[in-house]
Amino acid sequence: MAHGQPRVGVMDSGEKRLNELGYKQELRREMTLFKTLAISFSTMTLFTGITPLYGSSLLYAGPATLVWGWIVVTFFTWFVGVAMAEICSSFPTTGSLYFWAAHLAGPKWGPFASWCCAWLETIGLIAGIGTQAYAGSQTLQSIILLCTGTNKDGGYYAPRWLFLCMYMGLTIIWAVLNTFALEVIAFIDIISIWWQVIGGLAIVIMLPLVALTTQSASYVFTHFETASESTGISNVVYAAILSVLVSQYSLYGYDAAAHLTEETKGADKNGPIAILSSIGIISIFGWAYILALTFSIQDPSYLYDPTNETAGAFVPAQILYDAFHGRYHNATGAIILLFIIWGSFFFGGLSITTSAARVVYALSRDEGIPFSSIWRKVHPKHKVPSNAVWLCAVICILLGLPILKVNVVFTAITSICTIGWVGGYAVPIFARMVMAEKNFKPGPFYLGKARRPVCLVAFLWICYTCCVFLLPTFYPITWDTFNYAPVALGVGLGLIMLWWMLDARKWFKGPVRNIDIQNGKV
Repeated sequence: MAHGQPRVGVMDSGEKRLNELGYKQELRREMTLFKTLAISFSTMTLFTGITPLYGSSLLYAGPATLVWGWIVVTFFTWFVGVAMAEICSSFPTTGSLYFWAAHLAGPKWGPFASWCCAWLETIGLIAGIGTQAYAGSQTLQSIILLCTGTNKDGGYYAPRWLFLCMYMGLTIIWAVLNTFALEVIAFIDIISIWWQVIGGLAIVIMLPLVALTTQSASYVFTHFETASESTGISNVVYAAILSVLVSQYSLYGYDAAAHLTEETKGADKNGPIAILSSIGIISIFGWAYILALTFSIQDPSYLYDPTNETAGAFVPAQILYDAFHGRYHNATGAIILLFIIWGSFFFGGLSITTSAARVVYALSRDEGIPFSSIWRKVHPKHKVPSNAVWLCAVICILLGLPILKVNVVFTAITSICTIGWVGGYAVPIFARMVMAEKNFKPGPFYLGKARRPVCLVAFLWICYTCCVFLLPTFYPITWDTFNYAPVALGVGLGLIMLWWMLDARKWFKGPVRNIDIQNGKV
């Protein structure tokens, strides 16, 4: 848009559609397609989903399920991505998912759909910051251990209190960086996309080359083995379902592009492109990363040994150590590659903080959060929702406090993140599936008659994903192995629904227009 007084003739197509939907342009529309793609890709990130869950997924059912599970999950993820791309093209707003839900569900059900979607998405994104902070701290813990020796040679293994400090430190750094203008984040995320691509290629190519021996193709692609003595799970179907969790956890986050549509040029076209491009890139790179790790395993039984060099705590770190120490008799190469992986967690957490703050800001703008007037304030200079950023950071830190006492914190935070985040996708997709087509104003990306079957497959896949993340992951169930996610989500969502029935339904009407434009059906 030109400086000074804007002219309708040169108005950005995304801004024009935003005005039609009843919102004025408040945030800076400076993001290009490449910058939006960088942030979306950084939110998904190559290493952040696979690395922390790789060890447990390999343990449940062996390599074959892990390797082929990625292909299966990628297939269904495309249905979800295509369904969301069509909706994003029609509704290029920062509120994204919950805004879509409100408009697609119609005037009767719109407020309730919007309420459910907004809170699921908010819970998922804030927990998502926690997953990055936890896994980033876990990687840093392994780096410190290998830099100071190894678990066998008296290396320093960070205790729980220091682990919590690392977790909190990462969260605070991300909040500080997100307090600056979005172009700072966009610049960092451009570094991130090259970090992911170059670093990913380095690991995928170098690791199998450095490893003294590699596993056979028959082991990687066909070997199936449960570890009932370690996991307590002997049922092969159950073990296979849990083994695929790593793929389901890794292949989402592509909606980040949708959260930035009010700040993206030509968002009605570039938003869908960024969503689908992110899925395409991560699906190829992710599978290559899984194959590189699996082919490079030296001794499968040694990976989980608590007396090994990485204390049996972080399987990818042990695979890297075995490969480099076996050839070069030192851990330098493993430390460098672990640092590349740690950088991925850093960039991922930064991007998720950006997305979470945008959702909190959008919900506050529509009076959907207590003390909304505080959280919807935009920084006068940097034009970013800085108060919303710090609210997300504080809640994320509170989520991490049980690290001091409980062993399964990561399992719980991961489950809460996935169910909230992916569950938020289900509401607008279901509404799009059942709505009358005459009420939908398509954008440049339009599915036409294919929208119902695409949305049905996407919705059923999301329901399945949410269900499996509520399952116990170890048996017998004790205080140390219990998956706390069902309890945490049950209490949290129960309170949110109670709030709706007792009070919020009387005043929450979904997205609130801040510009008076007549727009027919919308």
